[in-house]
Amino acid sequence: MCKQTLSSGLEDYLECIFNNITANGSVKAIQISKELSVSRASVTDALRRLAEKDYINYERYGSINITKKGINKAKEVIDKHNILTVFFKEVLLLSGEEAAENACRIEHVITDNAFSKLKEYTIAYMEKGHDK
Repeated sequence: MCKQTLSSGLEDYLECIFNNITANGSVKAIQISKELSVSRASVTDALRRLAEKDYINYERYGSINITKKGINKAKEVIDKHNILTVFFKEVLLLSGEEAAENACRIEHVITDNAFSKLKEYTIAYMEKGHDK
């Protein structure tokens, strides 16, 4: 049984929102649309669904603000992405592009237990001087 609270698509939106707010202090729907290569209507629908789940505060044509719950979830997804990218690139020796592509796919479906073990392994591997 799948216990995922957000679809992979909504996790991508949340990650985009978090990264833009962190880098620029704010984000607009048009920026999300361009960055994720989706229509404005898709962005509006995703923002509405994220707001319903209390990951963001959003009113149509208003500002987009991320909640504490949203920040925590975005950081979790970003951590998974980063660790998976390092694992694929440094341990499995995939190219940076292929490592990032696979990380983006797997970050949404890996179980917490599997990720915890992979993270532990990757950190230990890197600490043993395998990093370049």
